[in-house]
Amino acid sequence: MITVKFIDHSGEPTTVTTESGSSLMLAATSNGVAGISADCGGACACATCHVYIDEAWNDSLPEPSSGEADMLAFVEEQRPTSRLACQVTLNESLDGIVVHTPENQ
Repeated sequence: MITVKFIDHSGEPTTVTTESGSSLMLAATSNGVAGISADCGGACACATCHVYIDEAWNDSLPEPSSGEADMLAFVEEQRPTSRLACQVTLNESLDGIVVHTPENQ
């Protein structure tokens, strides 16, 4: 099992566990994490699962695909650590990852 710590825009943490191979989006939506609506269900077509990867973990992820980068261009408050949660696949090397949710999607 992989542990993920989601921190909302006000600093409130929610820690969840999920299976390796799951996406950050599924980890959030399956556990009722606020701030991730995932309207397209993980098809990389809406950017409503936008998150900020904690800087300590950002280098642990591969670069966004061109499709993800295109969708990130539409988010309100893009940062260098912005990702779409549907495009981040969790594995053992990401156990304990910290992710911040934006105030608005």
